Amino acid sequence: MTTTKVLDLPGVRRVRRIGFGAMQLAGPGVLGPPADPARAEAVLRRAVELGIDHIDTSDFYGPWVVNELIAKALHPYPEGLVLATKIGAYRDHHGAFAPLAHPDALKAQVHDNLRRLHLDTLDVVYLRHIVDQPGITLQDQLGALVELREQGLLRGIGLSNVTLEQFERAQAVTPIVAVQNAYNVFDRGSAELLDRTAELDVPFAAFFPLGSAFVADSRVRGDQVVRAVAERHDTTPAQVSLAWLLHRSPNLLLIPGTSSIEHLEANSSADRVELTDSDLAELNALVSEGAAAE
Repeated sequence: MTTTKVLDLPGVRRVRRIGFGAMQLAGPGVLGPPADPARAEAVLRRAVELGIDHIDTSDFYGPWVVNELIAKALHPYPEGLVLATKIGAYRDHHGAFAPLAHPDALKAQVHDNLRRLHLDTLDVVYLRHIVDQPGITLQDQLGALVELREQGLLRGIGLSNVTLEQFERAQAVTPIVAVQNAYNVFDRGSAELLDRTAELDVPFAAFFPLGSAFVADSRVRGDQVVRAVAERHDTTPAQVSLAWLLHRSPNLLLIPGTSSIEHLEANSSADRVELTDSDLAELNALVSEGAAAE
């Protein structure tokens, strides 16, 4: 069973459904520089060579480290490369991701991303960690991004790590070009939101498509059913898991992350894996829709 390999980001451009998540290019815990910056830059260049045209990043990866690596490795950027970033959070003194909601702070983060990426316009800016605070509403936060869009500093506004209710509220304020939530064969907690975005033809970028980057042993890669399907196709559990996502919904974009060229090459070719109806039935049965990962 085959799937389409490209998807439209409304108002931005058409991209391959398998992109690249750059978070893992930072140091351990997404803090500080990588042990081998040259290797990280080589991963980015190889991604472009493989035809990947959609890179997901953020200034709070490192912080700042990953955006600086992207600019060093790829600027001036090849024509057609989409760079999507996230704002609405910062790293506290423990390294945790803390919400940042004030409209002025969100505008400043957009300008910081533009500067470090050496861009005049950002393709997609995701608002992450939506938290209503006293005197600050979701409409206020989105209004700041709408203002920047009108100034030509960004093309599309997205949402990350959100609920269905937040998505519907945001859609009432401004068109949302994409949603980015965790989703994989074992973590299906955002199934209702995924289905709703599919109804509206809004792309859904699945982060952690192979399980959390903060867990050493991924259940996605180690599950016996996933491994059995992989063996039948002479491929890897990671490729099977990504192929399942491509079948799950036509509006799914994948942003698997890695600091390995070998894994990057394997991930980017997952759209060549043709799962059968029997394969899909086995994988669908692993978790009830709406269930989050353990």
